[in-house]
Amino acid sequence: MVFSKQDFIYRQCSISVMDNIADANISFDEKGICNYYYEYIKAEKEQVKKGIEGEKEFNKIIAQIKEDGKGKEYDCILGVSGGVDSTYLAHIAAKQNLRVLCVHFDNGWNSELAVMNIENIVNKCGFKLYTYVIDWNEFKDIQRSYFKANVIDIEAVTDIAIFSALDILCKQFKIKHIIDGRNVVTEVTLPPSWICKNPSNLRDIQSKFGTIPLKSYPLMSPIRRRIVAKTKPFQSWPILNYIPYEKKEAKKTIIEKLAWRDYGGKHYESVFTRFYQGYILPEKFKVDKRKAHLSNLIFSGQITKQEALEELQQPIYPTELFATDYEFAIKKLGFSNDEFQAYLKAPAIPHSNYALSISLFDEIPALKPFKKLLGK
Repeated sequence: MVFSKQDFIYRQCSISVMDNIADANISFDEKGICNYYYEYIKAEKEQVKKGIEGEKEFNKIIAQIKEDGKGKEYDCILGVSGGVDSTYLAHIAAKQNLRVLCVHFDNGWNSELAVMNIENIVNKCGFKLYTYVIDWNEFKDIQRSYFKANVIDIEAVTDIAIFSALDILCKQFKIKHIIDGRNVVTEVTLPPSWICKNPSNLRDIQSKFGTIPLKSYPLMSPIRRRIVAKTKPFQSWPILNYIPYEKKEAKKTIIEKLAWRDYGGKHYESVFTRFYQGYILPEKFKVDKRKAHLSNLIFSGQITKQEALEELQQPIYPTELFATDYEFAIKKLGFSNDEFQAYLKAPAIPHSNYALSISLFDEIPALKPFKKLLGK
């Protein structure tokens, strides 16, 4: 629903900093509490295990990972970005003496600090590092397609590739377990309208706007995706849901144990993510992603609403850093200043305007001749 300036009445959650600017579809109960609080409570109840129950589940998973890793080079695989969650998980895995293959997805946007943090992780934990380097020209072309499509979740280009790459490497190295840094207490709160990690959506957007066919981009074939979904040859474990996980304490630990250095923002280890979250989202889509991240921490009792409000008063992007990133990012993406400004002014298009589900006939061109025969 689109409101005129006269019709719009601002509302903010009585508990968190989520509001109807961040999400026009937000709802509130009679106490002014938003739907995201209740969604968090439900997710925490269903997915987070605390105390003795959490300890038992954690120990059970670690034992299973070690058992399945016997006779193999690695027990499990871990995607590392240099951020807090994956770094802390690496620290936990090292304490449990797991033999971890760390995988870093290099999409051409790493900050120097991220590279240094990742080097410290693998060196201090004694892990091996596999760097999955994507073909830059192909990756850039897909990112540009998302810009041309005017959809919000440009980060899907990276996220889809990361999880596909982990699946591919599990098969390559015969690894049965992925340890996953995603967790409820710091990052489950996210409006559905902000995200679309859909491979079919990516294929359709690239087919409409791309200039390079998908060749090296790590996207599982539709047949393999269906097979993996049914057979589950490997298991992904959200380990942080089974142990006490407090963001501030986790940062202190990895700073002390792994010489980790802070980026100043969630997922700001990537230059593109920093530019996307700090500038593109608020400028084009009127989204301040900090509202969701901070609200999640409020829900899990890690910060107060007042602390979140004070954080939101801080600049989302330091002026000097933005100036440097802006020039670097649009040049790297191949945009002129005028082209990029025109993109920012163009209306946003929902992901649903592009395919969210594509049949095998469309995804596998060789099958198209059989489509008519089967009456599809």
